[in-house]
Amino acid sequence: MTVATEPSKAEEGGERRPKIESFDDILPYVGEAGRYQWLLFIILLPFTFVYAFLYFAQFFITLVPEEHWCKIPELDGWNITDEQKTSLWIPKAENDEIKLNNIPFSRCKMYVVNYTEVLLSGIQQADPAWPKGPCQNGWTFNFTMIPYASIAAELEWVCENTYLGSAAQSAFFVGSIVGGLIFGYIADHYGRIPALVSCNAVGFFASIATAFCNSFLSFAICRLIVGTSFDNCFNILFIVVIEYVGPRYRTLVANMSFGIYFAAAAGLLPWIAYWIADWRILSVVTAVPLVTAFLGPWIVPESARWYITVGKVDKSIEMLQKFAKVNGKTVEQEVFDEYEKSCVNMMQNDKQHNKYTVLDLFKLPRLGRITVMLVIYWLLIILVFDGHVWNMKLLHPDVFTSFSLASMTELPAAILLALFLDRWGRRWMGFFSMLICGIFSFIAVAMPEGPATVAMAILARLGVNIAANIGFQYAAEMLPTVVRAQGVSLIHIIGYFAHIIGPYVIYLAEIAEELPLITLGVLAIIDALITLGLPETLDQDLPESLQEGNDFGKEQSFWWFPCIQSSQIKKKKYRKKLGATNAGFNPGSLTRIDSTRL
Repeated sequence: MTVATEPSKAEEGGERRPKIESFDDILPYVGEAGRYQWLLFIILLPFTFVYAFLYFAQFFITLVPEEHWCKIPELDGWNITDEQKTSLWIPKAENDEIKLNNIPFSRCKMYVVNYTEVLLSGIQQADPAWPKGPCQNGWTFNFTMIPYASIAAELEWVCENTYLGSAAQSAFFVGSIVGGLIFGYIADHYGRIPALVSCNAVGFFASIATAFCNSFLSFAICRLIVGTSFDNCFNILFIVVIEYVGPRYRTLVANMSFGIYFAAAAGLLPWIAYWIADWRILSVVTAVPLVTAFLGPWIVPESARWYITVGKVDKSIEMLQKFAKVNGKTVEQEVFDEYEKSCVNMMQNDKQHNKYTVLDLFKLPRLGRITVMLVIYWLLIILVFDGHVWNMKLLHPDVFTSFSLASMTELPAAILLALFLDRWGRRWMGFFSMLICGIFSFIAVAMPEGPATVAMAILARLGVNIAANIGFQYAAEMLPTVVRAQGVSLIHIIGYFAHIIGPYVIYLAEIAEELPLITLGVLAIIDALITLGLPETLDQDLPESLQEGNDFGKEQSFWWFPCIQSSQIKKKKYRKKLGATNAGFNPGSLTRIDSTRL
């Protein structure tokens, strides 16, 4: 359904106004950004904290000090320091090294000798010819920089068991795939609010259960269940808020809400972990914001668009009347009557679209190529983003400060998008943001260890943050209406596989210390180049049919810049932003959301 251009005549006074043919057409009457919308904006705060805490809490729950070495119980009864132990009795390293006094020593090997006899004999220097073997009595950790023992330190997920921390994180994102299907079904069939409450309830109880885990299996199961609530714990409400905001305010609200709240939550989390200094208590504390969801039915409105999809047009109108009252708007009954007619027409049109499946995206050659490129584009963004998150622990011993600073890049990323995304367009801004990520990743490799390397990595993180925000709405604007929701769902589900393998990027450091950043830099550059192969969506009519999707962007040249195009094209911007309302949502409003929930 496209936005109507023919005026409609009001009953009183012969006043002429635009026809109401979509949800966005009626928003100006009830208020596009009034008191109710600002109230919803504030309500987003605790749910954004939930999103950030679920995403990053496991990073600190499984954090292991960089300095650890084999525990040698025979040395405990002797009056020697840890430095003497490591300097005299731990072998010099080959690959699994840690530097003490600028001398590399092994974190996973020990001399297999009778240490009591060695000490009694007065030997003060280890003999490199002594037999070496893996740690036989566990490990000793230096908790100077990380002031607590995480579950990974308690259960000694180090050396040959290091992969267990990443495996547990992968279990979390496997749960996200399962949760997306389960809570997506609930959201579509029973409503957004029941899905929001049930999703957060599962996350709350599973996070509490995490605090009682004492093995890898129990921890992985709990994190998998917690993962089922990830994304949906925030996205469901975020979609409700965004769809009640007028089109011209959506880019601002979408980016600033996520930028301010998510940056604050992710930037604060490291210090909560540092001050609590107990991974079990941290699991409970980070679950507290989830309690807010239990108040959902009383403080959050149901989606008016969802009411339409299930045929409850009267409920949709009732919700809009409530908005108008809170926003101080007086709306004539004929406006709601016209809206009701448009809803009936839209539902009839939607039935005609149900015959298409996601497989239809690959029936036309150019549309199939665009779809594959979008899948790879999003997959690489997620892989680079998660890689930079997990690589932060390798760059500087003060991981709390570096992680906090990197997380705060969400705010400038949101500001830049709010200012320039609707001027420069998705394609070139996406290209330059990933190019910046790649360049600074390479610069970080060349910098000396310490704050300089961390600073470059943070700038790289800023680039991928911007690209991720763009990526959330790019596909929704490019895919044709008849399979848009299914296509975006496919892209996001495949993206979860990048989440699963992302934590393993840091293991490339076992081959060479600089390899993780080099890999992330190469992937970022590849992703930047892929962006240039996609058409621009800003100021363009969004495709409705499969053929329109196949032809989309054919007339654009490689150097096509939206900000320097003719004013005639720009005048169509408002109409084109609403071009996908037939699908029940405005894809231009999607930032960090899953469009399948609409």
